[in-house]
Amino acid sequence: MSYSVLVTLHLFAALMFVGTVFFEVLILESVRKHVPRDMMRTLEIAIGVRARSLMPWVLLILYSAGIGMAWHHRAALAHPLESSFGLLLTIKIALALSVFGHFLTAMTLRRKGKLRSVHFKYIHLSVFCHMVGIVLLAKAMFYLHW
Repeated sequence: MSYSVLVTLHLFAALMFVGTVFFEVLILESVRKHVPRDMMRTLEIAIGVRARSLMPWVLLILYSAGIGMAWHHRAALAHPLESSFGLLLTIKIALALSVFGHFLTAMTLRRKGKLRSVHFKYIHLSVFCHMVGIVLLAKAMFYLHW
């Protein structure tokens, strides 16, 4: 698959994933105090059902395209300390792997019936911070040089 197609797929999947996380952390959390608890619970369930049906596909595309793009940059990744691009890309990949670990943790807790709202909140906040870092690194890789 061509690199430009991988970049396009990666960007659209990232928009969907990052957009969902931003919505949940920045909008949904602040709406909580203005909506009755039972209505909020109904809304969370509905959003959760949709997210659980859509996000696995989004993540499959996001990470598959990311692996393809990483393969394209394998020379820089083989020696990450030799260039700013290689180092920043390595850090970006480490953050992306951590996000995937968060996703697996949330799914495991959910399947075991142990995913509580406090876990959900902290996982989302952590993923949000990771995503901000990933987005900044994605730009910095092409503009920061040392």
